[in-house]
Amino acid sequence: MKIQKKLLTFLYKALKILFGKVFFVAVAAILQITWVAFFMYAMGDRYPFFAGAVRLVSFLVMLNILNKPTNPSFKLGWAIIMLPAPVVGFAIYITLGRSRLTRKVADRCDEVTRETAHLLIENPEYREALEQESQLAANQSLYLARCAGYPVWQRTTTRYYPSGELLYKDMIETLENARHYIFMEYFIIDNGEMWNSILDILERKAKEGLDVRVIYDGMGCVNTLPARFCRDLRKRGIACEEFNPFRPFVTALYNNRDHRKIMVVDGHTAFTGGINLADEYINRKKRFGYWKDTGISLHGEAVWNFTVMFLQMWSVVTGRSDVFDQVMKFTPEIHHIEKFESDGFVQPYGDTPLDQETVGENVYLNILGQAKKYVYMFTPYLVIDNEMITRLCLTAKSGVDVRIVVPGIPDKRMVYLLTTSYFEQLLEAGVRIYEYTPGFLHAKCFVCDDEIATVGTINMDYRSLYLHFENGVWMYRSRAVGQVKQDVLDTIERSREVTLEECKKRPIAVRLQQRLLRILAPLM
Repeated sequence: MKIQKKLLTFLYKALKILFGKVFFVAVAAILQITWVAFFMYAMGDRYPFFAGAVRLVSFLVMLNILNKPTNPSFKLGWAIIMLPAPVVGFAIYITLGRSRLTRKVADRCDEVTRETAHLLIENPEYREALEQESQLAANQSLYLARCAGYPVWQRTTTRYYPSGELLYKDMIETLENARHYIFMEYFIIDNGEMWNSILDILERKAKEGLDVRVIYDGMGCVNTLPARFCRDLRKRGIACEEFNPFRPFVTALYNNRDHRKIMVVDGHTAFTGGINLADEYINRKKRFGYWKDTGISLHGEAVWNFTVMFLQMWSVVTGRSDVFDQVMKFTPEIHHIEKFESDGFVQPYGDTPLDQETVGENVYLNILGQAKKYVYMFTPYLVIDNEMITRLCLTAKSGVDVRIVVPGIPDKRMVYLLTTSYFEQLLEAGVRIYEYTPGFLHAKCFVCDDEIATVGTINMDYRSLYLHFENGVWMYRSRAVGQVKQDVLDTIERSREVTLEECKKRPIAVRLQQRLLRILAPLM
């Protein structure tokens, strides 16, 4: 009976993969690359000048890549692919290699950012108060204000959630108490207990006359939602838009995804973190052991950053220019009579792949660079560039207690192999690494010196740091800072510390795989 059950489970999973959208995209990618390469070779055999032209164009593309102000590891990966086989490399690049949205969408994003800059003006009193408390913290905050465009706030309280189950409970309560509007922007939505319970509330609130809007990522939901999802929500009275909709052909547009997780209710309360709207995030569905995730809620003025962030994306995906005509009706105070409490300094921020500013990575680098005593971090993926490796090692060598917690049970075997490839170098520098043995850790958090923390959606891998739309919350001396630290220490108690000795004993075959993967890591 057990054998039959296992066989049926295997067949179900195999059929799901075979008939899933991701499988068709993968097949389409292979066929498209093969067809482009075959066409080029065939034309080259028939017309010798064509082969020379292709090689010349491939060489010029390679020069362009090498001269871009992008990560050196990204350039090296493409050089290794394109130099030995220019035709095949060029075919792969024109199919999958570009990492920008269409010019129309990119221009619209730039236009919206410029049009809304006046909505994100910083209160000079908050800036002065932060500078008086800590110039180092003020410098980190000023970077976000200048380069990401999001101001720092006071009069905001924070609460950190060490599990998806706890955050989900408060999300439901907050949605039930909504009186004016609900904005939700998520990378993954999947049918199940979590989403269905949220959907019931959204539909009910929409019928009560609330402004209810949902944005989801087309590629993130490629295997979880039907094509009619937007239409179904609109029939329920819920405004819905899909970012970068799934198309039945291969395009480099899939490189840029909306990886954000944002919920704003009535302008005064917001939630974010690593938690998507699917049952594994609240452990109603078991995948890879216990799913350890984290989140944070804000109540107060700082929620405004998230409201504007959501409306900016809404304007982009709808193509509408009138989104901000009555924007002041969404401000935090408009639907909140009582005065907001202050809980340190809070600065929600976003990151976009459409500029040359790697905000998410620079926030992490700034924290590491200014740490005095310790930096603890959660990350599901540790696929890092030379700048991050150097900073982690230098910080540890300077006597700072640097600890990283990664999953004990991975969700992606190849990425886990890549993650472990960095262990030896980091351990030799004094960084301590722990594997969360109960299961998969999906959290993305940094905490430093009992003063600074950031919680958000930003993984320590190339996709999050360079290709995706992301978000986070930077905090200085907020209550959530201590809560993040305590959660990391509690999690370490349930984790296994990785030793340098075990890393040095890895089989040669494993080391070889890791070295090959390291070269291609920026392209994965």
